[in-house]
Amino acid sequence: MILIIDFGSQFNQLIARRVRECRVYCQIDPPDIGIDDIKALKPEGIILSGGPASIYEKNSPKIDKAIFDLGIPVLGICYGMQFMVNAFGGKVKSSKKREYGFSELRIKKQEDLFKKIPDKTVCWMSHGDSIMKLPRGFKITASTENTKIAAAVNTSKRLYGLQFHPEVEHTKKGKNMLRTFLFDICGCKRSWTMKSFARESIDNIRSTVKDRKVILGLSGGVDSSVTALLLHRAIGKKLTCIFVDNGLLRKNEGEKLKKTFKQNLDINIRYINAGKQFLTALSNVTDPEKKRKIIGGIFIKVFETEAKKIKKAEFLAQGTLYPDIIESQSAFGGPTAVIKSHHNVGGLPENMKLKLIEPLKYLFKDEVRLLGKELGLDEDLIWRQPFPGPGLAVRIIGDITKKRIAILQDADAVLMEEIKKSGYYRKLWQSFGVLLPLKSVGIMGDKRTYENILAVRAVTSKDAMTADWAQLPHALLRTIANRIINEVKGINRVVYDISSKPPSTIEWE
Repeated sequence: MILIIDFGSQFNQLIARRVRECRVYCQIDPPDIGIDDIKALKPEGIILSGGPASIYEKNSPKIDKAIFDLGIPVLGICYGMQFMVNAFGGKVKSSKKREYGFSELRIKKQEDLFKKIPDKTVCWMSHGDSIMKLPRGFKITASTENTKIAAAVNTSKRLYGLQFHPEVEHTKKGKNMLRTFLFDICGCKRSWTMKSFARESIDNIRSTVKDRKVILGLSGGVDSSVTALLLHRAIGKKLTCIFVDNGLLRKNEGEKLKKTFKQNLDINIRYINAGKQFLTALSNVTDPEKKRKIIGGIFIKVFETEAKKIKKAEFLAQGTLYPDIIESQSAFGGPTAVIKSHHNVGGLPENMKLKLIEPLKYLFKDEVRLLGKELGLDEDLIWRQPFPGPGLAVRIIGDITKKRIAILQDADAVLMEEIKKSGYYRKLWQSFGVLLPLKSVGIMGDKRTYENILAVRAVTSKDAMTADWAQLPHALLRTIANRIINEVKGINRVVYDISSKPPSTIEWE
């Protein structure tokens, strides 16, 4: 395994993804991790991440320098390299000219991290401080026009430093450099597979749960579905899934989910139809944050009421993923800036005295899909596009009524059918309709109409942190618009959203 030390970089998640893509396990820990804990992990190598701090700042993050005496390779990236150089007595100073963006990297010799890398290649820089003087035993291995010491190595101590970011797509040969570090320098093996993960997870769940019971809140998304199947494989009927239908799902989705899990997979599932309760509480509520709070509050009440009926339940399972933890809690307490909070991170309601099980908390979304495939989960569930927790409530802008829900469900069903038929469903991160709080004039059957407007949203993304609007074929958009206007009563105009994230978000609310 590879240990990644979180010095505060927003690219930590990307470093971990790059390592996992090479089928090598890694985990992110804060710089205050003890040296004995590091030894217990037995890493083949350590990567020190970048970060926003200056090495000379009073509270800048630091790790025990004893890591450099473990005899294992250490790769310092950006701030991580500066920390390494400073630890050995080198000099780091604030640069007169900050370097940010693309730079031409000039490599002195094709060795160490730069095996089979061209003499000149493009790299991505993002730093305000620069290394002015290397400590004894280090040598320069690459430079840019603005940064003389863009890369360095201490071969005898197996220490490597890169001032640029090899983990980002902008560094053209960055993946090659990381692969060289993992396999040629650290001697890692490609042993991180979902088959091995499933086997180890099932053993861990069994040893943890024993003869006790587990409750899982099932949403129908790929994360909770894979969690349910993994737990079912481990403990069978000791698992009970609770599915709360809030009446804000896609058309017939609740019934489809019940059939998949109860009949096809033989998993215990309690289906709660609470649509009326949610709809009543949402009446005349238009503020998106109020919608979310109302839906979240009712869900907890309904879920807790049902959970109390399951006697001797001691555990609550959640489909929390690694990005949820990294974004919400700054990866194990490290200094990374919190990006956003997630509903399934941060523990349980205080009055629900259950222990938490999160078997997917070290996985990324693409790994969860691979795990689902390994466990034999239905392809439709594996590749199901993300769906918001509040459901269609945040895709109906303005007041939520039974009629408006039905209109959006019908339009969404047509949209999904055409997207899947076209072969674009798996190519897109998300595709959905948004019912706007506006009406427009139209002519249908020689009559004037004044009906709703539907906005179609389709984006491509790898992890939802950034997203681009999908350039769908005009013929497909024409078919979608024609069918929705002709088949869905209440809509007479369809528009297409061509906003990217940032500055827009993927969802409208």
